Amino acid sequence: MAQAQTLETIYDLIAPLNKKGIKLSAETSFAADLEFDSLTVMDLVAEIEDEFDIILPLNLLPDLENIGQVGDAVDRIVSEG
Repeated sequence: MAQAQTLETIYDLIAPLNKKGIKLSAETSFAADLEFDSLTVMDLVAEIEDEFDIILPLNLLPDLENIGQVGDAVDRIVSEG
């Protein structure tokens, strides 16, 4: 499970994009819950990469369906960095 600090940072990055005011949790889905389109997801990815100073590999993105999975990926990439 992603570190709490990582999840909080991701929640903060999602907040301006969360037009429906969905309560965010690790299980929140980008497509089903937040109804993000591909452009919004790419904007969020860019924000996450800037915030954590990492690169999220494009081949990894289709597997990241919820906030927790993104947090796990961020923590893994940061620890490998």
